[in-house]
Parts: sequence; structure tokens; C-alpha cells
Amino acid sequence: MSGLMNKEWINHNQAGALFFVFMTGSSIINIPGPLIAMAGNGAWISLLLSGLCGFGVLAMLLYLSGRYPGLTYVDYSRKLIGNMLTVIFGLLSLTFLFQMLTAMVMDVGLFMVSSMLRETPIYTFTSLILLISALTARAGIEVMARMFMFIILLTALFVFSTLVFAIPDYMPEQLLPILPKGIRPVLHGAYFSFGFPYAEVFVFGMLLHHVAKEYRKKVPAAMLLSLGVNVLTLCVTTISSIMVFGPFGGDLPYILFSMARLVEFQEIIQRIESIIGMSLILGSYMKSTITLYAASLFAARLFKIEERSALVMPIALFCFLSGLVSFDGPANWGFMVSTVHPLWAGSVFVVPLLLLTVVAAFRKKAA
Repeated sequence: MSGLMNKEWINHNQAGALFFVFMTGSSIINIPGPLIAMAGNGAWISLLLSGLCGFGVLAMLLYLSGRYPGLTYVDYSRKLIGNMLTVIFGLLSLTFLFQMLTAMVMDVGLFMVSSMLRETPIYTFTSLILLISALTARAGIEVMARMFMFIILLTALFVFSTLVFAIPDYMPEQLLPILPKGIRPVLHGAYFSFGFPYAEVFVFGMLLHHVAKEYRKKVPAAMLLSLGVNVLTLCVTTISSIMVFGPFGGDLPYILFSMARLVEFQEIIQRIESIIGMSLILGSYMKSTITLYAASLFAARLFKIEERSALVMPIALFCFLSGLVSFDGPANWGFMVSTVHPLWAGSVFVVPLLLLTVVAAFRKKAA
């Protein structure tokens, strides 16, 4: 049976878990430091504002998924605005999906060569992550859902342990003043955290159709809960980082890694930064796998290719080669993620999604 006809099913809890993995995987390590540099003590307010925008994107996806159950974003886009506009918008969306995947994998490589294995070529890490992600994506969403449920629990335990063991270093007075430079830095931080990760909610428009029919009514609650827990988790991590490092936290790109270096518990538990490094690698692996799966399905539906899995390896290879020529180093990566990505994601993800939602709403009224 063809790849498009051979359906893979997951339940609402697995969909919610995959969504939480996707939204939290690498962002919990990468977001707090740069966000504190932009918004200072108001970084957690930036997360609340961008998270609210993320809820808006999710609400549009859930509305369209409810109107067209069993269809992907590409499928109901064809029904609403026709094939030509769907292909045009779809090609633009694919550019960002590929850029997302490239940036995520490069992030792991940059972390490893800057923090752990400084003499190792970066392509060693990017090639391994992409290869493993590709093999997992080819296995299908059912396998991903079962495997990632365990991995996210392990990662959450690592991060939670670090935050708890760092309590003796917390200085709550560093949380004040909240807005020493006014609201503008907070809005700048919201712009950054909207592009990464909350505009990326769009990706799940390609995955919700995998939820089995008997579970679809429970999907909205599971997805909203996952996003709410994600916002709360990022806020708690950011607030904890501010209490430990204060304004200097903005100078630390991997702030949880730096926090783990400070942890000491009666000379029994100390130097646990390796588990945070493992959390970044695992989180990025899970998110890149989900993105690769969604990108291959998106391209297959857009170009009406029967076998989705046949596109996984070519996309992975393209993103590997793109990473070698697209990023010159951490500064270039940081500029892309903080400045270019939010505008790019808003243009090719959110604007077309908003258009489809408006068209669907007017068609419903007309009917």
C-alpha cells in the first residue's frame, strides 16, 4: 500500500506529548539566555506575550482541523484557496521548514564544539543528528510517539533536578526591578520568542490528522494543556536563571548548562552539566525528527508524491549541506534565530494560516 494510504494512528495523549516535545525540546536550553539579554528581568513577560500568540496559532490549527478532520494542512488548503495558491504558499513554508531543521541541528553542533568537544569538526555532530533523526522519521509517527514519551520524561527529570539543586544559589532580589528600561525590551523579547518557538506551532497542522477518529474530540484539550505547560516551564526556567545570574545571564547562551556547573550538594552531587548537555542533544534530536517528518509529509502532499518516507533522506542531506554553508558561527546563528526567523516564520507560517482561517470562517457562514 502506498505511503499516503498507509495510515499511522496515535491517540490524543501521544499527540499532546509530541507537541510538548516539539515546543520544549531545544527551546528550554536555548531561550532563557538570549531572552534575558533582550528583555532583562521582564523576560518571563516576553514569554507570556509570545505564548499568547502561540495559543492564537494553535487555535487556528484546531479550528481548521475540526472543520476538516483527517486532512493535513496542505489538503484543506487546496479545498479552501485552490491548488495554485496552496503550492505558492507551500513552497514558501517549505523554505522555513528546511531552515528550521538546519538551524536546530547546527545548534547542537555549535554547542558541542563550544562547550564540550572543541577540537571536533562541527559536521561530525550535525551529520550524526540528521542521520539518526532521518532513520527515526522513516520509522513513522507511531514509533516516534512511543519512544519520545520515555525520552521527554528523562529530559524533564534532568532539567527539574538542575533547577531544584540550584535553589541554594537563588537570589530572589535579582528579579527586581521588572521593567527597568520600560516595555520596549519586553516586546523585543516577545518578538524573538514568537519566532522560536511559538510560530512553529504551525508544523502540527501536518500531524493532527494522524490522531485516530475516536480520540479527535480530546485533541484540543491535550494540545492546549501541552502548550500551557510549555509556557509555564519556560517561564519557570527563565525566572530561575535570573535569580541565579541576574543581568549577567544574558551573556550565557546555554544558561542551564552554566547553572548546572554551579550545582553542589554536599560533595555528592556536583558538576552535573553533562546531563544538561545530554538534555539539549536529546531535545534537539526529538524536535528535528518531528520537523523532518512533517517536512517530508508536507512536500509529499504538496507535490502529490505517494511515498513520504522516500523524501526523508534527501531532505536530511539537503539540510546537512545547507548547514555547512549557511552558518559561519554562533554569532551568525544567533542573528538568524533572533532577528530573521520571527519575520520569516510569521510571513510563511502565520499569514497563510490566518488566510485559511478567514476563508473557512466565511465559507461556514455562507453555508
